[in-house]
Amino acid sequence: MPGKSLIKLVAILCLAPMLPASGVPAEERVRVYPAAKGEPISTMFSVTADGKDVPVYVAKVKSVASDNPITELAGVASFASFDMNAGVDVTVTYKEKVKSVTVLPLSRGIGAKITGNAVRFTVAKPDQLTVEINGDWNNSLHVFADPFETDAPNLKDPNLIYFGPGVHVIAPMKVGSGKTLYVAGGAVVYGQLPPGKSAPIFQLEGDNIKVRGHGIVDGSMIEWHHGNIFHVHGSNISIEGVVMRDSPGFTLRIDDSSAVKVGNVKLIGDRLNGDGVDIINSQHVDVSDSFVRVYDDLVVVKTSAKGMPASRDIQVSHMVLWNERAHPLSVGAEIREDIEEVRFSDCDVVRDKGHDWQLGVLSGDSGIVKHIVFEDIRMDEDRRPFGIFLGKTHWTKDPDVGQVEDIVFRNITSPKPEWDRPTQLIGEDAQHLVKGVVFDHVVLGGKPMKAGDVEQNAFVEDVVVKP
Repeated sequence: MPGKSLIKLVAILCLAPMLPASGVPAEERVRVYPAAKGEPISTMFSVTADGKDVPVYVAKVKSVASDNPITELAGVASFASFDMNAGVDVTVTYKEKVKSVTVLPLSRGIGAKITGNAVRFTVAKPDQLTVEINGDWNNSLHVFADPFETDAPNLKDPNLIYFGPGVHVIAPMKVGSGKTLYVAGGAVVYGQLPPGKSAPIFQLEGDNIKVRGHGIVDGSMIEWHHGNIFHVHGSNISIEGVVMRDSPGFTLRIDDSSAVKVGNVKLIGDRLNGDGVDIINSQHVDVSDSFVRVYDDLVVVKTSAKGMPASRDIQVSHMVLWNERAHPLSVGAEIREDIEEVRFSDCDVVRDKGHDWQLGVLSGDSGIVKHIVFEDIRMDEDRRPFGIFLGKTHWTKDPDVGQVEDIVFRNITSPKPEWDRPTQLIGEDAQHLVKGVVFDHVVLGGKPMKAGDVEQNAFVEDVVVKP
């Protein structure tokens, strides 16, 4: 007969909650924030994460129609956010019977099981995923699985600017040195301006500033071209976690700044010139682990201000990018001071509906562009992979253009382009060249890139395609 201690141990084990393979109880694997009262919710999708209902918000989106690059195709994307610290089972219920489903990026290798009007799949770690059902790519569902927050802010901190769960409508606000702006999960903050006025919703001005939280900041109440969601001007600034929706201009504008870190942000918008992240005359900027779906450039480096510092030491990595109109990752077109040491790496382009190249340099002013690397980039869809143009453009302000040199495209995979348009390299003249361009282990449509895949003019030198 077993001893009393063994009987006691068996009893404890029988009464203990069953743990998943991860060893983490369900209540500690997933954290869900209630929907903000009155905020529109998707009528196309519902979502659960480990059985917990997840609010599904909506955002206007716009794309270039695939059959005509001039025609705009409007739509409504849905997005659901939750926090996780172990593998999570996600169920998406659609408005009608599901015939097909695709989970992007394809590099994640996520297979979904279809049952009637529901699909199920597992999210192994924090990520930004897109679920397309029955071929409807435009009105898709974005699933933002965030890491758990481990250091909640002290609400008594005098340097804390806090927006709790619920809807907030605010006038534009300056966030100064030493401040922390916190937009909590379940919060939706709308910026509002009188007609004709212009300002960013949040102006980050100064040093040692933090933006945190898993809530939403929305620019839909502000007129087109009359502001940004965030405008950064300072040093040692971090922005992480928040969703930025429907910006009236560049969504996240980083100007004349240094030591800026952006991580795990999600940007969705439908307005022309509503770029994602614009890095302008800035240094030591790191943008990573984020999602961008906007109706213009997604992440772009510029030097649009003459007489201001060069842009250098820029790192953009681990991004999930949905290109609606322009370029996912690019340098230019406004390059009035030098740009150097920029690296775009380990990114997935899940959709490309744009009318121009995905990766490249567009230089129309007098600055010199050099030491730019695009590497380890996977394109799930592609109309035209690469391009470099040096010459006068619609945005040119300087009397002369500069030079573009030492540009590397390495370890890049792309399906067969939807349009039959080659990679183009265009220099301005004999004094203003594109030179030193390397295509290293580039695969197009399942085949290694060849020298014949590159079209260039007489003002391009030292182009290498290898192996």
